[in-house]
Amino acid sequence: MLKATLRGFLAHKGRLFLSLLAVVLSVAFVAGTLMFTDTISGTFDRLFRNTAADVSVTPHTDLGTDRQNISGAVPTESDALVAKVAAVPGVASAIPRVGLSGIVLVDAGNHDIGSVGGAPTIGINWLPTSKSVVDLTSGTAPQGDGQAVIDADTVRKHHLTIGQQLRVIAAPGSFPVRITGIATFNTTNPGATLVFLDTRTAQQRLLGQPGLITSVDVTAAKGVSDDALKQRIAAVVGSGYDVKTAAQSAKDSSQQLGTFLSVIKDALLGFAGIAVLVGISLILNTFSMLVAQRTRELGLMRALGASRQQVNRSVMVEALLLGVLGSTLGLLVGVGLAQLLIKLIGGAGMELKGSEIAFRWPTPVASYAVGVIVTAVSAYLPARRAAQVSPMAALREADTPGSGAPLRRRAILGGSVVLLGAAALVAASALHSAGSAASYLGLGIVLTLIGLIMTGPLLARPVIRALGGWFPRAFGSVGALSQRNALRNPRRTSATASALMIGLALVAALSVVGSSMAASFDSQVDKTIGADFIVQNSTGLPFPAEVAQTVQGVPGVGLMVRSQGTQATLVAADGSKKKTTVVGTTPGLDKVVHLTLRSGSVAAGTAPGSVMIASTYADAHHLGIGSPVTVRFPSGQLATLTVGAVNSVDPNSLTGLRDNPVVGTDTLEKYAPGALDSSVFIDAAPGADKAQVKAAVSTALAKDPQVQVRDQSDYKKLIRQQIDILLNLIYGLLALAIIIAVLGVVNTLALSVVERTREIGLLRAIGLSRRQLRRMVRLESVVIALFGAVLGLGLGLVWGLTSQRLLALKGMQSLSIPWVTVVAVVIGAGLVGLLAALGPALRASRLNVLDAIAHE
Repeated sequence: MLKATLRGFLAHKGRLFLSLLAVVLSVAFVAGTLMFTDTISGTFDRLFRNTAADVSVTPHTDLGTDRQNISGAVPTESDALVAKVAAVPGVASAIPRVGLSGIVLVDAGNHDIGSVGGAPTIGINWLPTSKSVVDLTSGTAPQGDGQAVIDADTVRKHHLTIGQQLRVIAAPGSFPVRITGIATFNTTNPGATLVFLDTRTAQQRLLGQPGLITSVDVTAAKGVSDDALKQRIAAVVGSGYDVKTAAQSAKDSSQQLGTFLSVIKDALLGFAGIAVLVGISLILNTFSMLVAQRTRELGLMRALGASRQQVNRSVMVEALLLGVLGSTLGLLVGVGLAQLLIKLIGGAGMELKGSEIAFRWPTPVASYAVGVIVTAVSAYLPARRAAQVSPMAALREADTPGSGAPLRRRAILGGSVVLLGAAALVAASALHSAGSAASYLGLGIVLTLIGLIMTGPLLARPVIRALGGWFPRAFGSVGALSQRNALRNPRRTSATASALMIGLALVAALSVVGSSMAASFDSQVDKTIGADFIVQNSTGLPFPAEVAQTVQGVPGVGLMVRSQGTQATLVAADGSKKKTTVVGTTPGLDKVVHLTLRSGSVAAGTAPGSVMIASTYADAHHLGIGSPVTVRFPSGQLATLTVGAVNSVDPNSLTGLRDNPVVGTDTLEKYAPGALDSSVFIDAAPGADKAQVKAAVSTALAKDPQVQVRDQSDYKKLIRQQIDILLNLIYGLLALAIIIAVLGVVNTLALSVVERTREIGLLRAIGLSRRQLRRMVRLESVVIALFGAVLGLGLGLVWGLTSQRLLALKGMQSLSIPWVTVVAVVIGAGLVGLLAALGPALRASRLNVLDAIAHE
């Protein structure tokens, strides 16, 4: 039996090729994702370990590992700390560090030449050590104001040269620099742009005054452990500082990165799981058809003495061979996929070498587990069916269509699952708790998907009759034959269409969610923003006050309102704490933002020493006008402010207020000095032409490329673009599942041609031309693809409508169905059907008539 199984596997290798390809693609996605994330994690772990100082000393902040505030400020300390630390026994050297993230590097044409892809542009003082991430490879170190060393990757990307003039925009303002040297990364470049200044210039230009530092890097003397030195330094500097060993610093940095990577990994593996689900459908269909086609062969084996268990095992062994081979090839393809992903992020600035790809033991374990389990699960039912073949089957023709009884049982069970799923979706729509509603939505999606897959064969006949009802009128007997071929085995047709249905259902659901979000944001822009224009940083980072000063000097500008923000903690009278963002604003906020106040006024709430709080916080802690509110700022300073206004909460506000407390800019500056502007709201002066004012402001701000001027229509367009980018990314990840589904259509048609070889020969013998035969196969493919599209769109729209009700709980009330996308999916499904049929149709038309008639 083992020999027969191996020979059978090799004999049917052509028919199993597309199933093998489905396993390879699924495993490659899983393996590539794991290797990609492991490579990034391992590379950065080495970077953090190799570059962390033996001991680091930083001013304590409530911000934790994310030391730079959203206000743009960074905790600083007097450089007298360096001498204090250097005097501690066991310290070999103490190096002052001055660093500020989020600066902007601009060339002579006012183009931002800093980091892209989310990595920061960082200003640092030049004091190299043995653990520095860069080495000076060209030119000289910076020596005085106006000189800078730039990293080699930025120099290469923007064709910079030594001696070239640039401009740096930092929190205190902008200043010119000349490139005096080029520094090359001696380790992985995380994508950041580095601008090195001498220490005195960095203190003045980045922190706003001399004599300040952001940290101290300590090197331990020979024979002194990091832990022992940490304890000595901590005893000297006191509790106002965070003292960490190299291992602790590396661990903190790795944890931050690990949180980010886990999100990416989970997302990619989620899409890989969808591809695996579609692959199961393809492989199950393949083995079902092979078992049906080999009924006489299996019956002969039973007649020769093979037991049911032996026949079952023979099919399962074939599946396991397919899984092992597919997993091995998928693992190899996964290496290439990981290299491709690394190359893609290299284009975003993160330089990772392909030779450093991490290959850890969980990767092959997960790959073989996925490949083998997928094929074993897929082949289980066909194997059971094979074991039930009787020895008498060797004496009669194989009958591939199933009987009606199993369909009736399947319909009852599948219908019950669909009803349970529908009930869960209805519950999700009716609930007012977002958490509970999301749970019911997830349950409803899973149940309706399973139920529709189960009831698919029952739906195949009426839906395909409706979709292909015009085939006989348009294509005559060929159209009628194609429709009947699709109907002759509803299980097979349904299984083929289900694979396509899964991907298209997700596309439809996400399209509804994305379109509804965009429509809701459009409505919110009209509802909340009253200003004619808004100036903001495209990356969301704050910007220096000189931007507002420039705007104020533009002719035609009327009211201008600046807003800032800082992390803080609200401390209630009962001791409970709530992390929040305190928003600062100059007078006139209620003129540029539509607010609904429960009590008080914006002027009273933003007066010195006062605060405007959200109605939710006021209700939770029984606060009203005149009540005291305690705020703990990142520096640790406590401020007791008086409630001057209570704002009714708009959870979907685009202004950054939501349920955040609001104070005047003067109050914010008192407790969080150096806070940069996050937005500038502008109203055109009475009688001024708004278009001309916008153009004038844009021209004036050309020297500040990090900020943009937008009116309400621009703001709506920006939000739609961001949603479209996210959706396109998701569609791209879903493409693998759809590709596997298309392979399923090709596979079904190819095996169907093999199964119907004799029938095709007879049709050709009685006058069917090659062209008519190709058309028949193509029409059969199109109607199967359209069947999958109809089921997928119907299911996806239901999911999307239910998801929109969850969005409504978050304030996004608008419902929008993207009919253009729906029509495009239907047309695309038809094209997919045509393309999938090209190979099988050509093969069918090339069959020799006499050989086909004589085929067993």
